[in-house]
Amino acid sequence: MTFKPDSPPDHSRPPRILSVDALRGFDMFWIIGGEEVAKALEPMGGGPVMSFFTEQLKHVEWAGFRFYDGIFPLFLFLIGVSIVLSMDRMIATAGRKGAVMRIVKRSLLLFVVGVFYYGGLSRAWPDVQLMGVLPRIALCYLVGASLYVMLPRKGIVVAAVVCLLGYWAAMTFVPFPDVNLSHGTIGKKGSQAEMKPPAEMLAGVTKTVSGTFEEGRNLAHYVDYRWLPGKKRNLYYTNEGLLSNIPAVATTLLGIMAGWLLTSTRLTPKQKVAWLLGAGAVGIALGLLWGIQFPVIKRIWTSSFCLVASGFASMMLGAFYLIVDVWRWQKWCTPFLWIGSNALAAYLAVNLVDFPAIAARFVGGDVEAFLDVHLAKGIGGLLIALVGLALPVLLVRFLYQKKIFIRL
Repeated sequence: MTFKPDSPPDHSRPPRILSVDALRGFDMFWIIGGEEVAKALEPMGGGPVMSFFTEQLKHVEWAGFRFYDGIFPLFLFLIGVSIVLSMDRMIATAGRKGAVMRIVKRSLLLFVVGVFYYGGLSRAWPDVQLMGVLPRIALCYLVGASLYVMLPRKGIVVAAVVCLLGYWAAMTFVPFPDVNLSHGTIGKKGSQAEMKPPAEMLAGVTKTVSGTFEEGRNLAHYVDYRWLPGKKRNLYYTNEGLLSNIPAVATTLLGIMAGWLLTSTRLTPKQKVAWLLGAGAVGIALGLLWGIQFPVIKRIWTSSFCLVASGFASMMLGAFYLIVDVWRWQKWCTPFLWIGSNALAAYLAVNLVDFPAIAARFVGGDVEAFLDVHLAKGIGGLLIALVGLALPVLLVRFLYQKKIFIRL
């Protein structure tokens, strides 16, 4: 991890695409506080419009897609875009071998930071969590960037297709013991020691099954149960499990393809927007069509989900590129640039610092009660959530103004 002060401009580099930084910040904005805002809005009611808005800021429990389900895939997609924007320069300065070494170093460091984020070694084994958002980002960057260095463009496309079709084939046709691992209590606060060992769970199970996509009864969750070490979110399986890393890598590879579009010298800016929006619409349509057989499920990152989420990401990128880089409307996205330039710092900060608790010290208690009574029910809680969201934004604003960027 390095603390990088702002460096003098390098005129040999291509102009920076601000929309990528702004969209990354917009994405992280919802990660660091969107869920708390959604929870605070629920008690307020407000009719169908407000209900729709709050619903879109929550994950679908299993099958389906909402705005908030696209947030994490959008980040992986943007990693692919960023690989295109930075990797050629890295190859030019360090060579292919040196670039791969840097990729491995960055990925390993990010993976370690991810383990630290989930508690590190504060708990005894097996309650040490090895998989999660940051470890998945590390793995997707490792594979995506390495393939970018080693393969031609056609190879990247083929790799993405193989990931999507291979995962679909495994999930559809590979048999596994017909045991339901669904667990009523999410195991965030429980102990992994409560998990029944495979010998006990599978005793007497002779029937096998394939092509099932129920929670706890699918190949991805079975693989987590048998081979994922450490703590799992749902005791027997987790949202960022082993097998679902395959289509998650495909999301990053699709982001690389979007990066090719953005850096193309053959297309005009408006043509790039049209391609991003059109490709996004096609991705969503193909994903929904595929979802008839292979449901759109984020928690096991089905191939259909990957296409829908990547289509969503491509359309978001097209819209941001049009507004920020083509129309040059940039002032409105300044807070997102603060966040996007220090996305890792913002993500770690909300884990290490209880910002809602700090916000409650300013606008909780009698202030919250007064607002609930005299303005509207729930408005006090909403204010706490908004202040809790504003605090990490102010933190990254401070870092941005001091020209401190925390990167791996």
